[in-house]
Amino acid sequence: MAEIIPFRALRYHQKIAGDLANLVTQPYDKITPEMQARYYQASPYNLVRIILGHRAADDTAGNNVYTRARADFRDWIARGVLEAEREPAFYAYSQDYVLPGSAGVKKVRQALIGLCRIEDYSAGIIHRHEETLAGPKADRMELLKATRAHFGQIFLLYSDPAGEIERLLARRMATAPDEAVKDELGTVHSVGRIGDAETIERLSEWMKDKKMVIADGHHRYETALAYRNACRAQGGEDLRAEYVMVTMVRLESENLTILPTHRVVYSLARFDWSRFLADSRRYFDVQEIPAAPADALLETLHRAGEQRPSWIAFAGANRVCLLGLRADLNLADELPDVAPGVRRLDVVLLHRLAIEKILQVDRQAVREEKNLHYERGAQAAIQAVEANKAQLAFLMNPTPVADVWSNALGGQPMPQKSTDFYPKMLSGLTIYWLDNPAGI
Repeated sequence: MAEIIPFRALRYHQKIAGDLANLVTQPYDKITPEMQARYYQASPYNLVRIILGHRAADDTAGNNVYTRARADFRDWIARGVLEAEREPAFYAYSQDYVLPGSAGVKKVRQALIGLCRIEDYSAGIIHRHEETLAGPKADRMELLKATRAHFGQIFLLYSDPAGEIERLLARRMATAPDEAVKDELGTVHSVGRIGDAETIERLSEWMKDKKMVIADGHHRYETALAYRNACRAQGGEDLRAEYVMVTMVRLESENLTILPTHRVVYSLARFDWSRFLADSRRYFDVQEIPAAPADALLETLHRAGEQRPSWIAFAGANRVCLLGLRADLNLADELPDVAPGVRRLDVVLLHRLAIEKILQVDRQAVREEKNLHYERGAQAAIQAVEANKAQLAFLMNPTPVADVWSNALGGQPMPQKSTDFYPKMLSGLTIYWLDNPAGI
């Protein structure tokens, strides 16, 4: 049973802090050095100073990126830059965006922001869909311990075939939102407070029977889980550490978008296109095709992917092919260590068959991105090859959300970078402060 409750969010007081567009950020793990510099310049109260501050060569145990985050956070609260809501509330959150790669197709994704009681995965209430790494969790843990606050949105999926919750959120956002901001990618993010007791009770009750799948924010959820356990181990009761801030989106929504994440292979000791084609025929039907603009290649790939797992390999203007999984391939024999529900996923097949077996790039090199990096845009992946920065690019179809859901509930998490939910949820629209003197 999922326990979803309202909370007294910290929010920016724009009369003191300034324009919200200069204060909020993309999720910390999507902030490039260029973005970090731009955020720093935008405002002395931009959240980047807390969630991804500048590190210095002379940092010490008493003066470092985490102690500075704590000092800034406390200072902003004291000066009224961040202000706590007087009463607990849920928050309706809508994102108006244009579907990337489309001819201006517009979508509006509705979400609900609240607190969720943290559960072990073994409880069967919260489910992960991707593997995680230790490094990012250690960093987020230090920030959480220093600030005692959750700044980013953990993106959860819930199933509601009837769409009751989503319709309620849409009705709330049909009136004027409390605040709205357009991000650097053109998405308009709007937040509306839901504070009446009857609606709060209805939302909490509706969510009780829901299972949740983490779409984005695995590292932050597992950090919150580890922090909860650490607080329990210290003795006493820290009820606030039992909860984490989440943003919940309906699984069945037609406005839920997953983008593909393309693979770019570089720095191979030896790469020969003809040998690659020959070796690929062990696992794939190989069809050489003419080079074309990225959009045309993606359309070809989309049509092929409706029939079977498919990829486009691009190694140059005259070296392009469509790969389709062979119908006679026995995946149980080829991938005996992979769970059946995961075996037919495009991303798993590409990595295990093409990248590991054909190109001989081992999993450690993949984890460390020694021979592989990722591109959201197909054109960027192609240009890396054309600019001689890479030897080969694999264009991919997106992972269907139904596969994300079913494998997560089946306890079969996918490799990292299997999904790219779009758009991302901004950090700083609401903040959960565990030491809020007014209460949760």
